[in-house]
Amino acid sequence: MAGHSQFKNIMHRKGRQDAVRSKLFSKLAREITVSAKLGLPDPGMNPRLRAAIIAARAENMPKDNIERAIKKALGGDAENYDEVRYEGYGPGGVAVIIEALTDNRNRTASEVRATFTKHGGNLAETGAVSFMFDRVGVVQFDANVASAEEMLDAAIEAGAEDVVSNSNGHEVYTTQESLRDVAKALEAKFGEPRKAALVWKPQNTVAVGDEQGEKLLRLIETLEDNDDVQNVYANFEVSDALVLKVSA
Repeated sequence: MAGHSQFKNIMHRKGRQDAVRSKLFSKLAREITVSAKLGLPDPGMNPRLRAAIIAARAENMPKDNIERAIKKALGGDAENYDEVRYEGYGPGGVAVIIEALTDNRNRTASEVRATFTKHGGNLAETGAVSFMFDRVGVVQFDANVASAEEMLDAAIEAGAEDVVSNSNGHEVYTTQESLRDVAKALEAKFGEPRKAALVWKPQNTVAVGDEQGEKLLRLIETLEDNDDVQNVYANFEVSDALVLKVSA
C-alpha cells in the first residue's frame, strides 16, 4: 500500500470514533470554506470546492454542515488560512509530505517539527522530498461500480493516465490539468466518485520492517491528529498485519 491510504484505519481506533469524526468534519469544513472563499461558491464552477464536497459526502458529513461551511465563506467572517506544505523524513529515511491549512504558521511549523522529532524523523526544507512524488489527480470509485476492465476502458476514453483496481476500489490517475474533465466523464458513467482531488503520488515506495513501520505509522497518526494538517503522504509500504496491530 502506498501513499497515505493505509493510515485510514488508524483514524477509527476503538473508543475514539466520535472525537475523530468531529475532528475530521472540522477539517473537511475548513477545506470547503477555503475553497469557496478562493473561488466561486458554485461547485459546478469551482473544481476544488467540488472535490471538497465529494470528500465530505464520502465521510457522511451532514448536508447542513456542508452548506454552513460554504455560507461562512460568503459571509466574509471566515478565518484567513494559509496553505502550507511541509516535507521531511521519517524513520528509515522515508519521505513524508504534509499539507496544512493554518491561521498561525509559526504554531503549525513548531508542532509539525516537534512531531517529527518525537517520532524519530526530521523536518526538512520545502522541496527536500517532493521531487520523489508526482503531483497528480486521482478519481476513486468503490469496487462494485464497475469491473476492472470496464473502469480501464472508461478511463482511457476519458483521457486518464493510469488505473489501479483491486478489492478496495478503483483509482484513476490523471494529470493536474485533466482532473476535472476526467472526473466529470467518469461521474457521468459511474455516478459520484468517493474522491476526486490532487494528491502527491510516490514515484517509488520503500519497504520497511515492522519496527520502523510501527514508528512511521505512529508518526503519521500524530500528524493527522493535528487540527491544521489536512493530508499526509509517505512513500513506504507496510503489511496489513502491521496496520491492524497499530490500529488495535
